[in-house]
Amino acid sequence: MKEFWDERYAADEYVYGKEANLFLQSKLVGIEPGKALFPAEGEGRNAVFAATLGWNVTAFDISSSAKIKADKLAQEKEVSIDYRVGLLDQQGFKENSFDLIVLIFAHFPASLRPIIHQSLKKLLKPGGQIILEAFSKEHLEYNSKNPKAGGPKDVSMLFSKEELEEDFGDMEWLFFEKKVLEIKEGEFHDGLSSVIRLVAKR
Repeated sequence: MKEFWDERYAADEYVYGKEANLFLQSKLVGIEPGKALFPAEGEGRNAVFAATLGWNVTAFDISSSAKIKADKLAQEKEVSIDYRVGLLDQQGFKENSFDLIVLIFAHFPASLRPIIHQSLKKLLKPGGQIILEAFSKEHLEYNSKNPKAGGPKDVSMLFSKEELEEDFGDMEWLFFEKKVLEIKEGEFHDGLSSVIRLVAKR
């Protein structure tokens, strides 16, 4: 997978655009900035946006090409982010150390998803929040008709409410919805999509 993402992010253009995810933008309004973690952050559009709002941002991804693009975008927006390359278990993060964790289209193999989500929850401070947007299992219908809609082709890597309840059900759910909407996020998120959105508090 690292080779796949390194190749995708090596393009000159920002393949998912430079603008932050709209759901994230709407949910960050009114939250007092603190320490935020952005796993599987790609080219940095969401992390950089949070940094412009005053968040102390840490991000990571398996792709070295992604870090190059993210650092470039941060410089362009005149903010600083701590962007790392590697897997979650290689970062040495301490429990109870983040006020916010943001998962935007962070899709993992089904065997790893609950493990990663459980590990991320432990990194949240009491009262900390998770903001998540990802493709639902119904999205397979949309990306089969329009590959530019993006997202995994493996249904097991797409999300259901039941899986999210297993992973985050012990948190206080502040927001949940599944909806179909038109996404315009660069070349690879372009078209009608089925997404699932969650905000939960530890």
